Amino acid sequence: MIRVLFVCLGNICRSPMAEAVFKELVNKDHLSEKIAVESAGTGDWHIGHDPHPGTLKILKKHDISAEGLKGRQIRPEDFERFDYIIGMDKNNIADIRSMLGQPAHPKIFRFLDLTHHAKDVPDPYFTGDFLETYELVTEGCAALLQKVKEEQFI
Repeated sequence: MIRVLFVCLGNICRSPMAEAVFKELVNKDHLSEKIAVESAGTGDWHIGHDPHPGTLKILKKHDISAEGLKGRQIRPEDFERFDYIIGMDKNNIADIRSMLGQPAHPKIFRFLDLTHHAKDVPDPYFTGDFLETYELVTEGCAALLQKVKEEQFI
C-alpha cells in the first residue's frame, strides 16, 4: 500500500481539500486498494474538527466527498508510515522537516513543485479564496497521481 500525507498549517482548509480531491482521483483510477490518503496539520488548533466551511462548500460544489475528514496534527511516526509527505507551502515544509527530524528527505516536498507553478498554495483561511486553492489543489493532485503511478506502478 502506497501512503500519501498532505500537510498544511491547521488541517482544515488546504490539506483536507487535497486529501478529498486526491482520494477522488485515486478512486476514479481504480487505485483505492493500492493508495491510501490522509492529511494533517503542523499546528494543533483544529484536532478533531471538521474542515473549514469554505472547503466543504467547494468540495460539495464539485461532488467530492468530505466524509471522514477530521483535523489532526502531524506526528513523528508519520515519517515511517507515509511514502509521500506533501506540504502546501514552504513554511509547512520547514515545520514538517523540523517536527519529523528530517532536514532533507525526498519523500517530503512542496505540493506545487509538481506543477509549473513556482509558488505555495495560498491559505484560504486567510485569503478567503477557496476557488483558487481548489484549482491549484486539483492541478497538483493530478500531477501527484501521475508521479505516484510512474514511481510505483509503471
